[in-house]
Amino acid sequence: MIEKIESDFKEALKRKDTIAISTLRMLKAAIHNKQIEKKGEKLQEAEVVKIISKQVQQHQDSIEQFKKGNRQELVEKETKELQILKKYLPEQLSSEEITKVVDKVIAETGAKDKSDFGKVMKTAMAHFKGQADGKLVSQIVSARLNKEK
Repeated sequence: MIEKIESDFKEALKRKDTIAISTLRMLKAAIHNKQIEKKGEKLQEAEVVKIISKQVQQHQDSIEQFKKGNRQELVEKETKELQILKKYLPEQLSSEEITKVVDKVIAETGAKDKSDFGKVMKTAMAHFKGQADGKLVSQIVSARLNKEK
């Protein structure tokens, strides 16, 4: 995946696509920082996906803030960057698929109510490996645990 990001970065440079260049440059920097943190070890695919997911989440948060601040030009820029980053994430699961996994995790962990939320989230997110938005998983887990009563 790192090779794909590098190759796409070079293509963006050739096309002089400033948004792609800046987005991929930030992504490469985040990956490089993680490699330094791991003392030069090669990153696993799951770690790269985690870095990308974190950046996607940051962009989604920024978009929300810019919408509240009525900054449409920044919303558009962040949205374009978000689309570039999402290309590198695994295909996202549907709500129904997430709900099935959450129900399975609730049954496996024996979760009964909201106090088990953290345990269910941790186990569920380990199943998804970047294939589901944490916010959506959180909403589904909350709804399911409230329904369990």
